[in-house]
Amino acid sequence: MGVVFLLGVLAGCGDGDESATPTTIPTWTAPSSSAPPVVTSTSTSTTTTTTTTTTSTQPPLRTATLLFTGDLIPHSPVVAAAERMAVEAGGVRSHDFRPLFADVADRIAAADLAVCHLEAPLTDDPSAISGYPRFNGPSGLADDLVAIGYDACSTASNHALDKGWMGVLATLAILEAADLPQSGMASSEEAAAEPLLLDAAGITVGFVSATFGTNGLPRPEATPWIVVDLEVDSLRASARRAREAGAEFVVLGLHWGAEYRTSPTALQREQAATLLADPDIDLIVGHHAHVVQPIGRVGEEFVVFGLGNFLTNQSASCCAVGTQDGAIVEVELQEMIGAGGGSTVVARHVIVTPTRVDRSDDHRVVDVAAAIEASVDADVAPDADLVGSWYRTAERILAEELPAGLLSVRMGAD
Repeated sequence: MGVVFLLGVLAGCGDGDESATPTTIPTWTAPSSSAPPVVTSTSTSTTTTTTTTTTSTQPPLRTATLLFTGDLIPHSPVVAAAERMAVEAGGVRSHDFRPLFADVADRIAAADLAVCHLEAPLTDDPSAISGYPRFNGPSGLADDLVAIGYDACSTASNHALDKGWMGVLATLAILEAADLPQSGMASSEEAAAEPLLLDAAGITVGFVSATFGTNGLPRPEATPWIVVDLEVDSLRASARRAREAGAEFVVLGLHWGAEYRTSPTALQREQAATLLADPDIDLIVGHHAHVVQPIGRVGEEFVVFGLGNFLTNQSASCCAVGTQDGAIVEVELQEMIGAGGGSTVVARHVIVTPTRVDRSDDHRVVDVAAAIEASVDADVAPDADLVGSWYRTAERILAEELPAGLLSVRMGAD
């Protein structure tokens, strides 16, 4: 039974016993046969809900769940694991990434709109596959992302130009062939200006991906638009174009901040404040730090400063404590009808599922809380690394101390 706690110069990405335990989060207890407890951060009051039946011709208000995951980097050991999985499956394909995602695939597929962050170019030439420092992942990764339930990806990152202009074109062709829409790279100036509109249970979502830089690799002078730059005025213009094209809710996927830093930089906070003050922008989802960062609010809008690593080979031995940790973030959308009858869509609640890359088991992405719960149910002591990972992720996610009811961290499978 699941429990959810309610609480208000090349850059890195290199290959690589983590412990940190917050004092404000309850310790694990074995599940009981009664209803799961809910621990609130700021209130002990109870609320009674009264249901009234009315007759109305008004259509039901729409809701949707958006899902986002962090850095996905095809380090050589990750690609090697996918090669082994393909061999075990009979060798029909050269790589099979699906088993690496098996523990979290159902959650991804269940979302109304699931967006990954692909932090590398892709190639269909096996001899061109490469790892750190200039990445080039196998094309089969795109097909596998679709197979496990992703609907789109952000592609703007500091590694987007690792294989130059031709690498961008190859990546775009591979994603198009896999029927996986993307934002962040472009093959023409017109394509760069065209907003990406996605459907989430009948709600039209605009999505814009941008990066702070490309590891010193210059954009070609004649084609500066091939990778979207994190420039505030330009992003505001992109959001406005998305609104004009029909977006009801606009999300920015930003590659920003400082690597291995668990708190947002002053620049991140400044950019978030400016962007979320714009009425055309509703949510920011960030990555690049390779460690989980807090979820905060600017006014009534959420900012996910850093999702951490979703699938990489990084660890504390190469990089920083917590680089095997990640967060699957689900944002619940709700349609609201104003006094004048106009419709708006708002983010009302965020749910976080902590994850961890198990480098000892073919780099499988583990649903941390579900794995701990399974151990408790079987009367087996939970894995200490997983317990430490859950506490560390929860502490970092909740550091902004939002009001109760806005943000939840899963402590079980459901």
